[in-house]
Amino acid sequence: MATSAIATPTKAKRKLALVMGIGKYQNIVALSNPENDADDMTSELKSIGFTVTKALHLTRDNMDSVLEEFKKSIQQSDMVLFYFAGHGVQWKEQNYLLPADIPNVSGIDLNEKAINAQRFLDDLNDRKPFVTIFLLDCCRTSYHTTFQIDVQNAKTEESKLAGFKEMQGAGALIAFVCAPGIPAIDTATGQVQRNGLFTKYLLRHIKTPNEDIRMILSVVRKEVRQDSKSRQIPFVSDGLLEKNIYLCDQPRRPTNVHN
Repeated sequence: MATSAIATPTKAKRKLALVMGIGKYQNIVALSNPENDADDMTSELKSIGFTVTKALHLTRDNMDSVLEEFKKSIQQSDMVLFYFAGHGVQWKEQNYLLPADIPNVSGIDLNEKAINAQRFLDDLNDRKPFVTIFLLDCCRTSYHTTFQIDVQNAKTEESKLAGFKEMQGAGALIAFVCAPGIPAIDTATGQVQRNGLFTKYLLRHIKTPNEDIRMILSVVRKEVRQDSKSRQIPFVSDGLLEKNIYLCDQPRRPTNVHN
């Protein structure tokens, strides 16, 4: 009788993560959670073997530099994870991540003043990673009450700013804090908490060993929905081409092998 360990299915060469938290906005409503969210996410990812680049409260120029350096670091067959906590907005069928120095200007300037999330995802996928995981904790409701979009002096309905548009990418999984077009809430109880609601439950489960990321996010979705009384339901766009994507892959207990 012999024993053998069951190998895990994940085939990534390396595990790389870029974690961004932006809360100290200069011209729009500041957010208290993103720095904590980024700090805690960095700690959890490092503990399960990710090499993590953490960046806080970046301006537009600094965001460009960090994103470009991270993109260049990716090698073929790496597992790539991008986490963003901060303000985000949909405009003209595109999703934008907002830097700390975003001016309170017309939406037509978002291409120059913010980061196009789909474009960055496409850039990452061009590097041919094993898998790309996008975790976006943004589009909070407190943002939309202060940021005015005025395109060519024509008033734009606030509803067009609510939430994110669905994104897609072959070989990628994108998790949104809420369903497309629906703004997020910071907490279910209205009380100040260390982490945003989505990140709170993501942190609780992201280290689950030998669990497919789809299953982890399914549990997170259920718990966020329960905590928020269905006011917030995370949404996942799954374009993964592989099965059994484990963020925390550990050798399983040996099993008996009968001759």
